[in-house]
Amino acid sequence: MAVTIDSILYLCVVAILWGVTNPFIKKGAQGLENVKATSFYAQFIKEIGFLVTNLEYILPFILNQCGSVLYFLTLQSTDISLAVPVSNSLTFVFTAITGWFLGEEKVHKNTYLGMILILCGTTLCCWDKLNKTVEL
Repeated sequence: MAVTIDSILYLCVVAILWGVTNPFIKKGAQGLENVKATSFYAQFIKEIGFLVTNLEYILPFILNQCGSVLYFLTLQSTDISLAVPVSNSLTFVFTAITGWFLGEEKVHKNTYLGMILILCGTTLCCWDKLNKTVEL
């Protein structure tokens, strides 16, 4: 399966959609632990109702799911040995950056090192797949 720049860009967009929305979903779900009901089923229904009616939760969730749809569509034309590492590893980078902007936690120097290593590894994976495509 030939790998193109377009598929790599789509995978990056997927990682952005997944990574940026994760902290917003977490923030939008705050207060869910306060929802109480008398039975398991009533608890489930109340929690679903809380999440579905909470705009701070549902909008990032919908964007996150758009990323999943794009990922599914991109998998049709991209080698899975590239799609999984690129999208999943970059998701961690975008989640960390977004969380930092939202003030979730102070970023440790090891986090920066990890992000640099992820970016280097992802770049090498993409470069290798693109070079194999050019050679064919």
